[in-house]
Amino acid sequence: MRGVAILGSTGSIGRTALDVLRRQRDHFRVVALTAGRNRDALAAQAAEWRPGFVGLAQPGLNGGWPTGPDVLVEAATRPDADIVVNAVVGAAGLEATLAALHAGKRVALANKETLVMAGDLVRQAACAGGGEIVPVDSEHSAVLQCVTGRDSGMDRLILTCSGGPFREWPAARVLQATVEEALRHPTWSMGQKITVDSATLANKALELIEAHHLFRLPYDALEVVIHPQSIVHAFVEFCDGSVIAQLGFPSMELPILYALTHPGRLPDAGVRRFDPVAAGPLTFEPPRSDVFRALGAGIAAGRAGGTAPAVFNAANEVAVAAFLDRAIPFGRISDVIDAVLAAHAPAPATSLEVVQEADRWARVRAREHVRSSW
Repeated sequence: MRGVAILGSTGSIGRTALDVLRRQRDHFRVVALTAGRNRDALAAQAAEWRPGFVGLAQPGLNGGWPTGPDVLVEAATRPDADIVVNAVVGAAGLEATLAALHAGKRVALANKETLVMAGDLVRQAACAGGGEIVPVDSEHSAVLQCVTGRDSGMDRLILTCSGGPFREWPAARVLQATVEEALRHPTWSMGQKITVDSATLANKALELIEAHHLFRLPYDALEVVIHPQSIVHAFVEFCDGSVIAQLGFPSMELPILYALTHPGRLPDAGVRRFDPVAAGPLTFEPPRSDVFRALGAGIAAGRAGGTAPAVFNAANEVAVAAFLDRAIPFGRISDVIDAVLAAHAPAPATSLEVVQEADRWARVRAREHVRSSW
């Protein structure tokens, strides 16, 4: 029985993780749950799982539990937590990841912003504390499944993406897309922020930066291809030219289960079995740079390194929040990101304080650009 702490338990990934754990009660127990502000959903989860720790990250909420951002670190470092599922959205998940790794935990990482903002610091924390990161993102899980148990020699990664709801739209029409249209993802059911990121392909830029840190490959060896069916999650090319891919119907259950069991596996009757006939024809195409400008901006920030990825992430978070609040049109998301990155001079990300200051600066600048749109 391994203890599992879930950070962000009421979100899409957190709920799916609990669905998986519900079928694996002989192997895992839930020892901690945290949510942002959804008290009612957290109360229902706490009543079912009866963990030793329950907390709300939003300060001041009255739920009878500890509140404030410190609850994430407290949950992530509990002695009875062997695995920490970090499903927190955005920069808020960074400190908990670092703390868990310093405490020697396995971090099942769905919070890609952690590695985007501070990949070098995360690796240092894992080395210092003996913790490990196992990715939950379907694409990175696919890569891990392709290379586990094989000799090194990985030469190139190709991450796939569906292309989102605007893959075939004219560029001018995409600029005026509504919130409802952006949230209508063709193949995945996710939270609002990540769904908008999938519509801009900022999400794929974040994943490329994450892959750079996870698998220690240069950006020239990382590629993105649009795959509307979302069946192939990644291709791995080895130095001899051989290519291995991981396939499956769109579901986060398998990546979550594998993050809990890696490098082993457990049977799970709840995961949909693959049927190549049902999957149908599989197609691939390059991303359109005129529509998906955030992808190029994010890759450029990754190549620049230092604090640039944290600035890209922060500007994107502010812009997406403004779009969801209907303060800016869809087309302005990339404008805000571009403007903030253009004003930033990257510096080495030598400490958590440096990264947090870059994040704070970028959010201030991004909000200024959002206000100038009103």
